[in-house]
Amino acid sequence: MGDTPQARRRRVPRKEREQQMIDVAVQVFAKRGYHAASVDEIAELAGISKPMVYLYLDSKEGLFLACLRREADRLVAAFQGAAREAAVRGADDGSGRGAPEVRLHAGLLAFFAFVAERRDSWVVLHRQASELSETIAAAVAEARRAVMAQVAELVRAGIEESAAAAQLTERDADFVAHALVGAADSLTDWMARNPGQSPEGVALRLMNMVWVGMGRVLEGEVWVPARG
Repeated sequence: MGDTPQARRRRVPRKEREQQMIDVAVQVFAKRGYHAASVDEIAELAGISKPMVYLYLDSKEGLFLACLRREADRLVAAFQGAAREAAVRGADDGSGRGAPEVRLHAGLLAFFAFVAERRDSWVVLHRQASELSETIAAAVAEARRAVMAQVAELVRAGIEESAAAAQLTERDADFVAHALVGAADSLTDWMARNPGQSPEGVALRLMNMVWVGMGRVLEGEVWVPARG
C-alpha cells in the first residue's frame, strides 16, 4: 500500500524532479511556442501534478526562465570547456594548438554542435525568448554577454599575439567579437535550412571568413570604396 505511484514520486529528490520538468518543458516550448504551451501538458508529460509545477517554479514564466537559464548555462559551458581543452592540449604537446584562434575555433565548433544536437534548446534560447517579457529578455542578454566575453577575450589575445597588433584597438577587438557572435547566431538559421551542413564545416567557414579577414587587416590590407 505504501509503494503507490504517488509515494514513488514523493521519493524523487527535488532537484531531480525539477530537471525532469525542465526537460519536458523545453520540448513543449520548442514545439508549441511559449504562449501556446500549457502547464497542464508539461505536467502530464512529466508525470507530475500541475500544482507541483507551480510549487517548484512559481509560474509558467518561472518555468520558461528555468529552461532558458539551464540551456544558456549549458551552451556557455560547452563553449568554455571546448576552448579550455584546446588550450590544455596545446600546452601539453607544445604544438601551438592552444593559440587563440584554435581555442576560438574549438568554442565555435562546440556552439554549432550544441545547436545541431539540442535543437529544441536553441529554439527556446534563440527564437522565442527575445519575443517575451523583460525578465526573460534580460536573462537572454545575460547569456549572450557571457558568450561574448569569451569570444572577445580570444579575439583580443589573437590581436595581442600578432606582430602588427598596434593596428587594431580594443574597440576593434570588441567589434570583431560582436560580428562573430552575430554571424554565429544567424548561421544557426542557415543550418536549419541546410541540414546537410555539419557543425565542423560551419565553424571552419566562419573562422575563415572572420579570422582570416582580421589577419589581413593586421597585415595592413584595408578595403575602401572606390570614389566616383
